[in-house]
Amino acid sequence: MPGDLPDYYFRIRENGAVVFRVDTENRLRRIELIEIATVNVKNGNIKPHGDADLTPADRAEIQKWLATRTELLAERDVDDILRAVDHLNLTTQWAQTKATEAQLERVTDDLLLAMHDLRTVLVRRKAERLTKGDPKTDDDQA
Repeated sequence: MPGDLPDYYFRIRENGAVVFRVDTENRLRRIELIEIATVNVKNGNIKPHGDADLTPADRAEIQKWLATRTELLAERDVDDILRAVDHLNLTTQWAQTKATEAQLERVTDDLLLAMHDLRTVLVRRKAERLTKGDPKTDDDQA
């Protein structure tokens, strides 16, 4: 049914979420959000709220959300990096075609240091993968 609400609501916060059980089966037929736990995405900790006892169904739903959220954040990280690659290309085009000498003077050192740092880390990590014989290196070389 289109008006059906989920059993749980996850209020996103910086390192995870506050978990609420959605209750519509009360006397006043209002939607109530009952806080039952907090979840930390970085370390996977689930802490019941106050005296709340988490049922196995609660824990299973929270674990399912945690796995989905972790996957989504990882996808977003990669997307952010791919956007950074696009932005580097746009920066290159800007430096070559539009930038004034004063603008280049203002940004060149910062850009060169950031790119040198990034290159150093990428080369080191690539070398680590190659020496470990990581199967992902086949994709990296494509």
